Amino acid sequence: MRRLYTALWWTALPALPVRLWWRGRRERGYREHVRERFGRYEIARPAGEVIWVHAVSLGETRAAAPLVARLLRERPDASVLLTHMTATGRASGASLANPRVIQAWLPYDLPFAVRRFLDHFAPRAGLLMETELWPNLLAEARARGIPVLLVNARLSERSARRYARAPKLSRELFGNLAGVAAQGERDAHRLRALGANDVTVIGNLKFDMRVPDEARDQGRALRARLSQARPVWIAASTRDGEEALIVDALLAARAALPAGAVTVIVPRHPQRFGAVAQLLRERGLRFAQRSDAEPLAADVDVFLGNSVGELLTYYAAADVAFVGGSLLPLGGQNLIEPLAVGTPTLVGPHTFNFADATEYAIAAGAAERVADAPALIRAVGALLRDSGRRNAMRASAQAFFAAHRGATDRLWGWLAPRIAGTPAEDTSRASGD
Repeated sequence: MRRLYTALWWTALPALPVRLWWRGRRERGYREHVRERFGRYEIARPAGEVIWVHAVSLGETRAAAPLVARLLRERPDASVLLTHMTATGRASGASLANPRVIQAWLPYDLPFAVRRFLDHFAPRAGLLMETELWPNLLAEARARGIPVLLVNARLSERSARRYARAPKLSRELFGNLAGVAAQGERDAHRLRALGANDVTVIGNLKFDMRVPDEARDQGRALRARLSQARPVWIAASTRDGEEALIVDALLAARAALPAGAVTVIVPRHPQRFGAVAQLLRERGLRFAQRSDAEPLAADVDVFLGNSVGELLTYYAAADVAFVGGSLLPLGGQNLIEPLAVGTPTLVGPHTFNFADATEYAIAAGAAERVADAPALIRAVGALLRDSGRRNAMRASAQAFFAAHRGATDRLWGWLAPRIAGTPAEDTSRASGD
């Protein structure tokens, strides 16, 4: 099965540079350091021990921040190699700003590229965030004796069924992991069933995120720009198709919201900012954008968040938040971020990517679920009109967030002995491939 998988990669190889160029039309990061995608690295390997942390995109990079900080503190002679696959992830990783953290693209899962990557950086161990698994990479790392562990791991029932359709490849894939630190018991059960060994439950590292003071300050500044007097709600991390559902429901039931209410829409992917702006124009809505400089006009009640890396700022500016990816069967985005700033939170019916966190937050009174877009508009209107209920949800969100912190400490207690040992030999060299 892995031979077939690799053959498919070889078949796709000629199209990969074209795909990067195409994605780079709207996100220039995809056109930078392209050689790294194929295992060619100009950045030198740091001297001494290298611990490799892979955070595929923006959410995983934010979740990795407390782990990276802990690694730097506990292993003062080590460097951290932080790899990504998306431009937003790499841009977010740059904010960690530490001379002992180096960034690179993880190569495509082609044998020659994987070998070059491991030859060049020779990591002592690898830590993969959440769900990012590559068969050839894991097989090559195991053959070299490099322990690779899956941390902050989550696996939805849907994803588990998908892996189960290729049982031989899946058992090899999960069996090549040196260990798994799962977010919850259900994740752990599914991972064991697919062949993972040494599985433990540590909770969710995203609860250990720190809300920067500047995010709160910028949130206050954004709220002042939007209006201190008008109620504000945000539909954040929305995915393709959701904005149309939300806008149409809003147009059909504007009276459900208080007079003057401001709707802020922040698409999940920056390459879709233009498409959402066009959608608003087609629906005949006047709107302002984050990239504009002036305050929101009194007769404009829709605001497009067309900036990257500011979700906490948007959440801090809002009275109510809806977390996207959940109106359609996409699994939902991270609801821990609005809870971290104490914003009353709504989610749609599809939250299997954050199943445990969502269920616990709803049970704690920190979040509520809505059935569809019309129900969302009604729920937003009810909350915006009821300050007492918002205050109760805000207090519940803060208590819920505080109660679930500590995953980094639990993870480190489990992880430290598994990455201990003699630092990997410095085998950095130009590959002969």
